[in-house]
Amino acid sequence: MFSIPIIDRYIIAQVIKPLLAAMSIGLLLLLAERLVRLLDISMGKQNSFGFVFEALAYLVPHYLGLALPAAMFLGLLFGFNKLSKDSEIDAFLAAGVGHHRLLRPIIFLSGVLALVSFLIFGWMEPHARYAYRSVIFTVKNVEVFYLAEEGVFMQAGTRTFVLDKLSREDSSFQRIFLFDYRGPKGSKATTAVDGKLIKVPGKTRPILRLKDGHQLEIKSWPTFEKDKPLPGSFVSTFETLDTPVGKISKKAFPPRGRSPRELTIIELVEEIMQPSRKMKPSELRGSLHKRLVNVATIFILPFLAMPFAMGRRRGQRGYRFGLALIVLVAFHEIIQIGAVSVKEGHAEPFMAIWLPFTVLAVFSLWRFWRLSFTLPKDRLEPMIDAVSEVIHKIIRFVRPKNRVRS
Repeated sequence: MFSIPIIDRYIIAQVIKPLLAAMSIGLLLLLAERLVRLLDISMGKQNSFGFVFEALAYLVPHYLGLALPAAMFLGLLFGFNKLSKDSEIDAFLAAGVGHHRLLRPIIFLSGVLALVSFLIFGWMEPHARYAYRSVIFTVKNVEVFYLAEEGVFMQAGTRTFVLDKLSREDSSFQRIFLFDYRGPKGSKATTAVDGKLIKVPGKTRPILRLKDGHQLEIKSWPTFEKDKPLPGSFVSTFETLDTPVGKISKKAFPPRGRSPRELTIIELVEEIMQPSRKMKPSELRGSLHKRLVNVATIFILPFLAMPFAMGRRRGQRGYRFGLALIVLVAFHEIIQIGAVSVKEGHAEPFMAIWLPFTVLAVFSLWRFWRLSFTLPKDRLEPMIDAVSEVIHKIIRFVRPKNRVRS
């Protein structure tokens, strides 16, 4: 029966806790930033909270793909830093367990996270992105009749209306005045005793059903000139009158696949080999290589993070975390710029995307080899200690001394 050695379980446990914490915090912060925009779009719409949570659910794959590498990197930094501070790394080395052996379970964890990232970037994110855009399109282009308040004049497209009593539970109301201004074509003024807003299956716009009312229709808007007659008018009564509410964009929402970001990895490869859509080949290559390098970077992170996490127990460790994050952020920005250059046709994927990845991989493996098989001297740490000591002396000199009164 397959069993995981106790060392591997312990190392994974030390890394997985900060990893999950960083991923949860990062995902919540990213979603909270988008939550404000979604609330602004959906405020006043029917089931606005349902729309917000649906849209946020579609954004999870995108933000999860961004947060996963950063969370793993922070988890490795905090996990191995804790092991180093508590002298557990020294105990492992004394027992003959080297750094390369400690990294073995992390490589396995990287493979699992890389597979998850591949599924996210390759399939989940393209479909979720399209679903999110379709929901936003529907909300922005369909104005519904749910902003109404009792006794307040409201505007919905070309219509101005006021309701006497309103029941949001069943979307019914009593005593309505509805004025529809049509510009040069005239206007319609409608009054009704009661009514109800009814959803129509298969339709994006609801129906406003009015009962027991009167309607005044003016054929054209009066100009009040003496030589022109007044426009004709028509008055009618009705028992039931149905009229659609809101407006719909004249442009239909396009099907999925109009952008490289909406194509899965398999669809990208097929499109590059046999073009069938009106897309630039450079855009397709840029999107494909950017996704692949994002997945491949996860395998490099353990070799990059572990040397930065180690340090003297009494030395300055904070600068190591700062340098590590600077390296990771700089690499991410370089890949972003490289992907844009490839999409614009200014560079090839190898030079703009894979060359920075190769440089980072060689640098990470070199740092890990020095940590595992040599006794490297950190030339930067004494400088940091000296600067820190100078700062502490300045603080002690500037800070007023507390005098003890007898």
